[in-house]
Amino acid sequence: MIRENLLFIKKTFTWRRLGNAVITYLSYFLSLLLRKPLIWGFPDVVMIEPTNICNLKCPLCPSGNGTLQRSRGFMDLELFKKLIDQIKKKSTMVVLWNQGESFLHQDFLKMIDYASRAGLFTLVSTNANVELQPEELIRAGLDSMIVSLDGATQETYNKYRVNGKLDLVLQNTRKLVEAKKKMNSKKPLIRWQFLVLKHNEHELDEIKKMAVDYQVDNLEIKTAQIYRKEDIDAYLPRNHRYRRYQIKGDDFQLKVGIPNRCRRIWTTAVINWDGELAICCFDKDLQFPIGNIRDKKLKDLWRAEKFQEIRKKILKDRKQIEICRNCGESVKLRIKN
Repeated sequence: MIRENLLFIKKTFTWRRLGNAVITYLSYFLSLLLRKPLIWGFPDVVMIEPTNICNLKCPLCPSGNGTLQRSRGFMDLELFKKLIDQIKKKSTMVVLWNQGESFLHQDFLKMIDYASRAGLFTLVSTNANVELQPEELIRAGLDSMIVSLDGATQETYNKYRVNGKLDLVLQNTRKLVEAKKKMNSKKPLIRWQFLVLKHNEHELDEIKKMAVDYQVDNLEIKTAQIYRKEDIDAYLPRNHRYRRYQIKGDDFQLKVGIPNRCRRIWTTAVINWDGELAICCFDKDLQFPIGNIRDKKLKDLWRAEKFQEIRKKILKDRKQIEICRNCGESVKLRIKN
């Protein structure tokens, strides 16, 4: 993470961006103190969803298991550029995914290139079950890539990454590492992410060895999000260290409770593929529509009364909002390995 932070600062630093980040976080902390939503800055991070379509059928993912209720599609490249032009002076990072596999977008490399040329730190998460183009990725300026890899064997991997091919993920990793060496590039940083589940927790030691062998920059061990009582026995690992939930009877709840705060909706904007602003990435079905960047500028939607009402509710009683009761805010998502 130290390497990533240094690369981040080197690429994104401007006094204007620093000033925006300071007042954005200051308004958040003052909002907590005064219990009143103050929005002074512009979102420091913008999550953009190239598509909500995926090539895998992961059972705990709304896109993969078919429960996502939003319409499916791909973001128009010109809309993407319009958004980047709005955020490039004050924001520092673009997170290029939400629901779906971003590399399925035919213009995804162009998106990375456009955002990177704007001086924004580019981060993508992928299942790597497509043929990546390592040298083109490096030339496009991708800074960091999370690769979901939840098994050390095909049998284990496919239990969650349904229809996935472990060999293809490993092949893509190897080729990207080789391309970085060939082109003398430190980027993109490659972060394997292992989602600990009941059926794969026995492979933790093996995946650590594989991460060393494949020379990835970092291995992250992550807890899983579940949605139903039936998921407890089906997916939660036996080792409670790798759970974000405590079990009460036949039900579950977050170990940390639900504090009346949320850093995300003061600092991170989430734009779906069709231009709709979501309050956060946990609003997967857009239960709280704020507006569309096709019609209004992001800076105006960010301060919209609809959004402010949500912030007020969060400061007063966050658990009244259903999606907040199973959210990663304040939760230890990643476990030190």
